[in-house]
Amino acid sequence: MRHSSFFVGALVLTACSSGSSSTTTGTAPIPPTSAAPTLTTTTRNPAAPDLAAVRITTTAVVSGLDSPVALAWRAHDSRMFVAEQTGRIRVVSADGTLSPTPLLTIGPLSHGNEEGLLGITFSRDGSKLYVDFTDPDDDTHVDEYTMQGDVASASSRRQVLVVQQPYSNHKGGEVVTGPDGMLYLGLGDGGSEGDPMRVGQNKSSFLSKILRINPAPAGGAPYSVPADNPFVGQPGTRPETWMWGLRNPWRFSFDRATGDVWIGDVGQNEYEEVDFARAGAKGINWGWSDREGAHDFNGTAPAGARDPLLETSHSVGNCAIVGGYVYRGRAIPTLRGVYVFGDDCRQNLVGVVAVDGRVVARRDLDETVSMLTTFGEDPSGEIYAVGRAGTVFRITAR
Repeated sequence: MRHSSFFVGALVLTACSSGSSSTTTGTAPIPPTSAAPTLTTTTRNPAAPDLAAVRITTTAVVSGLDSPVALAWRAHDSRMFVAEQTGRIRVVSADGTLSPTPLLTIGPLSHGNEEGLLGITFSRDGSKLYVDFTDPDDDTHVDEYTMQGDVASASSRRQVLVVQQPYSNHKGGEVVTGPDGMLYLGLGDGGSEGDPMRVGQNKSSFLSKILRINPAPAGGAPYSVPADNPFVGQPGTRPETWMWGLRNPWRFSFDRATGDVWIGDVGQNEYEEVDFARAGAKGINWGWSDREGAHDFNGTAPAGARDPLLETSHSVGNCAIVGGYVYRGRAIPTLRGVYVFGDDCRQNLVGVVAVDGRVVARRDLDETVSMLTTFGEDPSGEIYAVGRAGTVFRITAR
C-alpha cells in the first residue's frame, strides 16, 4: 500500500501513518449559541483570468526560520508573524528583518510527526491572537492571547477549546479568522490510517471537521456557537461543525474578494483533493472516509456528499496537498483570480481557475518551492509560499 507523507522540518506529517474547557470527542458539553454575525457583502470577478499568460517567480523574504508552518498578519501592523512548528512565533519586519526575540513561545508541546505549533491567526481588530497546537498528550488546543501594543501578553493566555486526539497524526491545525469575524478551525480525522474510528462520517465527533465558533467567552463557557451554524439544535451532532467529511484539511482559505472557501484536503493512498464552496455555504459533507477524492474508499459516496473541485493523483508524484489562496494582489495582474496551491512532494506551484464551481483552467506555474509547508496572504493580497528548510518566499512576477 502506498502511503502519502507530508514532511515538516525534522517532523513528519504523514498522511496515513500511524485548560478551561476540556472536551472529549462527542461528549463535550454544548456551549451557548450567539447571535449570527452580519456577513460582508461579496463581489465577483466578472472575467476569468487567462492562466496561460501567468508568469511568476519567487523572491526570498526571510530565511533562518525553524520549520515554519504558518503565516499571519495583524490589522494596522506591517510585521509578518511566522509560526515555527517547534513552538515559537517569530516576528519579521516589513524590510525582512527577523527579530531575535519571538512574539511568544508556545508550550508545552508534543513534538512528533504532525504535532507542535500548527496554526496562528489574529482577530479582525488585531487585539487577540489565536494559536492551534498539540500538547504532550497529543491533544489539540486552541488558546487566545491578548495583544498589548506590539507584544502579546503571555499572562493573558486563555484556553478556548481542547479536543482529545486518538493518534499522533492528522491534526489539521489551521485556525482562521473568517470574513464574518468568527474563528474557523480545521481538524483531521485523528490519525492512524484509513479512519479506523470512522469519525469522518460521524457528526457527533469534533474530528474530520472544520469548526466555526465565536471565541468570546459567553455564559461561563470559553466560547459560543453561532446561532446560524448548520447543525445547531440537531441531536447527535456537534453544533460547532461548519463542514465535515474531511481527512486532514492542511490549509483552507477564504477568497478575500468573494468569500468563497478553498480547502486542500490531504489524501490517503491515491488522491489529493481541492474542495470549493461558495460564500455562505455550510453543512457540506466532503465524503471522507466513505470515499477518497471522488473514489470509493470505506464505502460509497454518502447521500448528498459534495464532489471535490479537483483531485491530484499520486501516480504523477503528488503525496500531500498544501492548500493556498486565490490571488487578489496588484503586483501580478495576470495572476489575479487564480487559486495557487502546491504539494509537499511534487513541489510545483499550481494555478487553477474556476467558474461557477468548475475548473476551466489548470497548469503548473513553472515555479517550485522545495519542501513546501504552507502559504500566506498579506493585507494587500500578495501571496507567500514557505519552505520547510526555513525560508519564506513572496510570489512575484517574472
